[in-house]
Amino acid sequence: MGNIDVKAAIEQGKTVLGIEFGSTNIKGVLITEDFVPVASGKHKWENRLENNIWTYTEDDIWSGLQDCYAKLAADVKDKYGVVLKKIGAIGFSAMMHGYMVFNKEGELLVPFRTWRNTMTEKAADELSKLFNFNIPQRWSIAHLYQAILNNEPHVKDIDFQTTLEGYIHWKLTGEKIIGIGEASGMFPIDSTTNNYDADMVKKFNDLIADKNFPWKLEDIFPKVLLAGEEAGKLTAEGAKKLDPSGNLEAGIPLCPPEGDAGTGMVATNSVRVHTGNISAGTSVFSMVVLDKALSKPYKELDMVTTPAGKPVAMVHCNNCTSDLNAWVDLFVEAIHLAGGDVDVQELYHRLYAEALKGDSDCGGLMMYNFFSGEPVMGFDEGRPLLVRKPDAKMSLANFMRTVLFSALATLKHGNNLLIRDEKVQIDRLTGHGGWFNAKGSGQRIMAAAMATPVSVMETAGEGGPWGEALLASYMLHKENGETLEDYLDNKVFSEFKSESMDPVKEDVEGFDKFLEGYIKALPVEKAAVENY
Repeated sequence: MGNIDVKAAIEQGKTVLGIEFGSTNIKGVLITEDFVPVASGKHKWENRLENNIWTYTEDDIWSGLQDCYAKLAADVKDKYGVVLKKIGAIGFSAMMHGYMVFNKEGELLVPFRTWRNTMTEKAADELSKLFNFNIPQRWSIAHLYQAILNNEPHVKDIDFQTTLEGYIHWKLTGEKIIGIGEASGMFPIDSTTNNYDADMVKKFNDLIADKNFPWKLEDIFPKVLLAGEEAGKLTAEGAKKLDPSGNLEAGIPLCPPEGDAGTGMVATNSVRVHTGNISAGTSVFSMVVLDKALSKPYKELDMVTTPAGKPVAMVHCNNCTSDLNAWVDLFVEAIHLAGGDVDVQELYHRLYAEALKGDSDCGGLMMYNFFSGEPVMGFDEGRPLLVRKPDAKMSLANFMRTVLFSALATLKHGNNLLIRDEKVQIDRLTGHGGWFNAKGSGQRIMAAAMATPVSVMETAGEGGPWGEALLASYMLHKENGETLEDYLDNKVFSEFKSESMDPVKEDVEGFDKFLEGYIKALPVEKAAVENY
């Protein structure tokens, strides 16, 4: 689409806007009817630790949103000479979970508690037992129950509880709703009803009945909507709140606000049953769409949903590339010491490629990359650790293969529960994140770890704001009865390229052998944590 066509699309309101609140950036992406981004805006922000609570203030939220939108509108003006007034649809997304509660006057009762806070261990454990369902500490219901256990005085005054993007959506539309994917990070979802699990809601209400609060859970939680449903319109007050310049017109329809997990699934076309995506960088997580619920709860697995309500098993690992980066920094230092110079990105690529030359099982080397605790393996703290047998084959290829295998070992362990214990079928995984910058090599190692074909798309770098924009586009343009899966397959991703790589048999067998030794030697890592 040329500039003239884009200009006309913007003037006629034939665009869609997605804005996502990440941990360090608020980013907006404007797309046209061919799903290609034509303008963007970004605002940097950081959470703050206040009274031992990781939080963002309301001023942080609104000033950040307004700056992001203003930069996007300026980008439109600079590129196309048009003042942004009309938009076909808007969607908001944000990092999931956390705790935002309001009284009847709409006032925030306590500072926003983000997903990063780990203060809800007692509540999460008790609710997991009560529901027979894994409730992670970061979930909204864990925060609510922990506040009750703490006898916090604000709880009796709660009129509405939501998450960050639910709050933004409410203030811009007046609608107290949430997308089902984000709702699944507040409270367990029943995918047969596409709503909060009614039996668990009753159990929670019964659990707190003796507190005599003037509310029940269903009174204070947002309404759950599916992808494709209209979730309200931008009010005149909301338009001014988003764009204080007054240029943006009211009445724009909004799609259900979603969490960053859901937008990641959409941006990688991983919402169909038996598909999934892997995000690999500082941390690593995988999400696999299931055809049915798991047979039992697993501490290692979080159960959420796609934006269309399909059950999703998530394996989230705190550690991935931090130890790899530390070793590469050491190599760079050694090269400089020898009087050389090196392009760091090129060095990464060469080291990844070298790992493919190593013994399939790493030749007797073992490594743990735990810069921080690793809940999937039961560790609250970590110590990066290299162990090798005296007769180990200590070559650069084996060393780098060990570094890369160790970065994915916890992810493989968690997914083994799905593949081996639950017999979950995975047809395709799509990778995104810095891990896959080393073209081919990172993809091959990931395919070995997951024993599943791994694809990398040319659009993976567009990220969550683009995924939310696609959800808004689906709401606006879907045909009668057209599913989100079909819309993405047939209309969005049919023209975008992807490269798939099948797992190599020797790599898979080698990774399995490495993981067997990895699990067996975990007491070594535990001893390091306890004694060093």
